[in-house]
Amino acid sequence: MGLVLVSLYVACEIIANVTAGRPVQLGSLVVPSAVFIYTLTFTLVDLIHEVYGKDGTRMVVYGAFLANILLAAYSYLVVHLPAPGFFLEANAYATVFGSTPRIVFASLTAYLISSLVDVEVYHVWRKRVERWKWSRVLVSNAVSTLVDSVVFIFLAFYGILPVVPLIKGQYLIKMAITIVSLPLIYIPSLRSRVVKAAAR
Repeated sequence: MGLVLVSLYVACEIIANVTAGRPVQLGSLVVPSAVFIYTLTFTLVDLIHEVYGKDGTRMVVYGAFLANILLAAYSYLVVHLPAPGFFLEANAYATVFGSTPRIVFASLTAYLISSLVDVEVYHVWRKRVERWKWSRVLVSNAVSTLVDSVVFIFLAFYGILPVVPLIKGQYLIKMAITIVSLPLIYIPSLRSRVVKAAAR
């Protein structure tokens, strides 16, 4: 179960970075398309915390961070390697995979800080509140997604776009997704019950 969760977590991180360049309009809000799957990673890291504890989860966060750096570095390399004349989609490819250094830096920094904040907040809340597992996800995500939104938007767009509306929009969407994802925290408990029942 733990390896499946880690695999899903890293996959969601990579998918989020690949798809982030496409904006989506939801009513009056405009957000990166990656916001939906990226927000899910905060709940996934809480699930991983249930399996591997604080120290193990921090190692998973660092591993995913290295995977994101590898993606960014290799994408930069591929975009700047010479393309053959018959490849007519070089500009489109560069648009998708050639994020500006400022955006890449903002994304990686926001991810690392907010994910480590999530691990710490979840750990503290888990020790204080044994019941209501859903509250661990709600509290840790409420803090970490705010940190993520503030750090990313500020580093990526300060001086270019008005940052406060962007932060508000992203945070509202992330919290809506968090609320929908709350039942996922009960997956390990359900699995253990099924295993125990099967063993009888």
